[in-house]
Amino acid sequence: MKLLIKSAKIIDKHSAYNNKKLDLLIENGVIKKIGKDISTKADKVINEENLHVSRGWFDSSVSFGEPGFEERETIANGLDTAAKSGFTSIALNPNTYPIIDNNGAITSVKSKAAHHPVKMFPTGALTIKSEGVDLAELFDMKQGGAIAFGDYKRAIKNPNLLKIALQYAQNFDALVQSFPQEDRIAGKGMVNEEQNSTSLGLKGIPNLAEELQITRDLYLLEYTGGKLHIPTISTKKSVALIREAKKKGLDVSCSVAIHNLIFTDELLQDFETSAKVLPPLRTKEDIKALIKGLKDGTIDMITSDHTPIDTEHKKVEFDNALYGSIGLESAFGALSTVFSTEEAVEILCKGKQRFGLEDIEIEEGNPADLSFFLPKKKYEFSEAHIYSTSKNSIFKGHLLQGKALGIITKAGVFGL
Repeated sequence: MKLLIKSAKIIDKHSAYNNKKLDLLIENGVIKKIGKDISTKADKVINEENLHVSRGWFDSSVSFGEPGFEERETIANGLDTAAKSGFTSIALNPNTYPIIDNNGAITSVKSKAAHHPVKMFPTGALTIKSEGVDLAELFDMKQGGAIAFGDYKRAIKNPNLLKIALQYAQNFDALVQSFPQEDRIAGKGMVNEEQNSTSLGLKGIPNLAEELQITRDLYLLEYTGGKLHIPTISTKKSVALIREAKKKGLDVSCSVAIHNLIFTDELLQDFETSAKVLPPLRTKEDIKALIKGLKDGTIDMITSDHTPIDTEHKKVEFDNALYGSIGLESAFGALSTVFSTEEAVEILCKGKQRFGLEDIEIEEGNPADLSFFLPKKKYEFSEAHIYSTSKNSIFKGHLLQGKALGIITKAGVFGL
């Protein structure tokens, strides 16, 4: 198939074509030519006003539902959602039923995404059934295609278990994830422990719960060596702890959820369950530190932390609502309210190398791995912008800037 993209501004700081408005000719999934006024017969011509194109975006923490919770999201519709949202690759969390904790489960979910333009890379559970008792079959899952190992939103309570995991994973260069929450400090808390939690009468999760766990995990990493990824940090001190660890030479990375860069716990005033996320929304001071951490490289990547939850488990009393918000559809538009177009794109492309994935530059002869978007389009995010089966978006009713249009990869075109 031959595709011709007309007058697209290329955003790729690694490419010689960066910031240039050019045509791209793509044939059978390969970038054949980049230049001005390309004239040729093509099966499809894409010509959109103010069209921008960048290297493919990656999300390191995406949950669907299949298997087990198909009413929340199937793999097929989830990948369609990712494509329409501009993502060419995603890491799938293991929080399904049953939990993705063995080679068979890894190969099963991979087979369901085999022919989709979005590349889906499973994360295997670190422990059997994510119960935090015994290590899962890490090596077998790595052989099956798992790109990392972690128990989604579940902290490893036993420090010796994490120590053994870090030591064992070094034998096959695996990345271990550890969710940053000390549950014995968090207790039955649901929101940030601050003035707002007191005024609302909701039990709080103190910053200490996150920071104590990160401190412990960094000490373990210093002792064992290996590679550690800390997903979705949320506090100012967490940024400082990881910055110091990197200065010491520890092989640690971390991410932040986009909603933790945008919203404070003031969003909880109406007990809106879509704002019940984990880690909880924090304060303006924390947001400022998180943004600075992204800009100086302390925080390695962002994630939408896309978590579809069906209405029956979200539109209930705040205490009973499950944690999580969908976020793929709003990711670019939300980031673009905080960062420049170039910064937002680069942030969305980061993280691939940490997970051992290829980050393909926009150059002639390279396979197509491209995200297309309109950077200045302003709109109020509503249910009409949601492609997911579940509608639990924290961004509904909020003004966003920038709209993803779709992707082109070697496996095909989607959304454009």
